[in-house]
Amino acid sequence: MTGIRRNDAIDAGTLDEAAEWLMTMSDGDVTDAQKAALAVWRSSSPEREQAWRRAELLMSKLGSLPASVSMPALDRPADPDRRAAITRLALLLAVGPALWASWKVGEHQGWTADYSVAVGERRELTLVDGTQVVLNTDSAIDVQFDADQRLIHLRRGEILVQTATDHLVPSRPLRVATREGRMQALGTRFCVREQAGRTYLAVLEGAIRVEPVNAVASERLIVQAGEKADFDARTFSPVSMVDNTVTAWTQGMLLADKMRLADFVAELARYRRGFLRCDPAIANLAVSGAFPLSDTTHSLSMLVQTYPVTLSTHMGGYWVLLSAR
Repeated sequence: MTGIRRNDAIDAGTLDEAAEWLMTMSDGDVTDAQKAALAVWRSSSPEREQAWRRAELLMSKLGSLPASVSMPALDRPADPDRRAAITRLALLLAVGPALWASWKVGEHQGWTADYSVAVGERRELTLVDGTQVVLNTDSAIDVQFDADQRLIHLRRGEILVQTATDHLVPSRPLRVATREGRMQALGTRFCVREQAGRTYLAVLEGAIRVEPVNAVASERLIVQAGEKADFDARTFSPVSMVDNTVTAWTQGMLLADKMRLADFVAELARYRRGFLRCDPAIANLAVSGAFPLSDTTHSLSMLVQTYPVTLSTHMGGYWVLLSAR
């Protein structure tokens, strides 16, 4: 966004109006009449245009509005919570881009473009364009919105993304990037997981175009609804069909269907702190069932009660070893 005079002071009333418009346009149900009214407001004075461009820059830096701002009802102008939220936004607009990077209201308020969850946690986000993102255990993303694209950078872990129509800049594509490559959503719902130098993609609705970071321009893959694939920085795996285990984590469950015990243990270990291992002698034992991720100790008890395995714990349960009974 060029031409923004970042050091110019803007009238407090104009910033307040810009904050009001920012909240309104962040709603998922923006009408054509609201868009037209914003255009009229912006064109009514150079200072209002300047304030709105600063508001757009703020959105690109934050990626989404904090929960304390976006949750108040948008259809009740006299609501005191909404009034307080607008005041906070106007304050951010007043301090300007130079101070946004250091602005923090709290670790979980989401004022920065970097979101993360700890081991064993999940978090649901709604970005400024209405796109919904669910972060799985021990995951982190950066969000960067600009004039050309909406970019979600998966730093680690796993996310479920439900795309939304971009009311602010309808032509902007939504992309998810990992170390291995970039995926462009074609109106869709999908899961992305980054692990050990590979990206795992499962498409639930719509389609995804995949471009590994070091592949030649002609090496692109379209993954359709009901399909999954994984890739490194250069090559793709063969496409296969998605099953219901892919999104079970969003319901707090680990679904196993004749899963190798070693794979089961590795997956469950993502949701608990410490070390969880199994004896190589029982690594190929086939495990089936539905196991709660919110209580991994209970899941291990279910395993011991159902299969010929036993577990030994050390260091107050921090170190757990599964072995043959």
